Amino acid sequence: MADLSVQKHHLLEHGFCVVPGVLDRSEVSHALDRLHVAAAANERAGVPTYMPVLDPNPSNVRVFFLLERDPLFRDLIRHPVAIELVQALLGKRFLISNFTANIAKPGSGSMFLHSDQGLVVPEPWLEPWAINIIWCLSDVRFENGGTLYIPGSHRWTRKSDVPADATARLRAFEAPAGSIVAMDGRMWHTSGANITTDEDRPLMFGYY
Repeated sequence: MADLSVQKHHLLEHGFCVVPGVLDRSEVSHALDRLHVAAAANERAGVPTYMPVLDPNPSNVRVFFLLERDPLFRDLIRHPVAIELVQALLGKRFLISNFTANIAKPGSGSMFLHSDQGLVVPEPWLEPWAINIIWCLSDVRFENGGTLYIPGSHRWTRKSDVPADATARLRAFEAPAGSIVAMDGRMWHTSGANITTDEDRPLMFGYY
């Protein structure tokens, strides 16, 4: 396995890191195929793929219960690169919370600004208690809805630390297909808006 020391340092200091080339092109294609199969299975089972509480319109396709849908997703949630990054932030002992996906289709909008840790752990947020491992199944950039984050916001310890101009500070993660983006659970972020006319932006999220 590749040396991740640079990425782990960036994660600890800046709240995120990008690891390209974790999946090759054929693996990305296979994962994308299995994701669409999982989305169709959820729809047949009556599991909503549109969550009005999260997204402004149905162009964000949410796919839940991935670990139940295909062995591939169970392999990815315990992928050695993912686990090494998780342990770099949380330590050797951790729990898997969930594995979901968001396929941002053209016209999809952003959800509300939040930190994942802030949604489930009372303030003050003095230590990282959660991490998101984001699997990029397409090239990700601002235009097709790359996740928007606020640099340095993983150091905010209370909601009162969020400045009035927070949304103006948002920046998009950019990464090629097959990459992992690891994000400290304290990082304030939101889903990006897909302003393209012909590109889906599928991301999978392992939450630990």
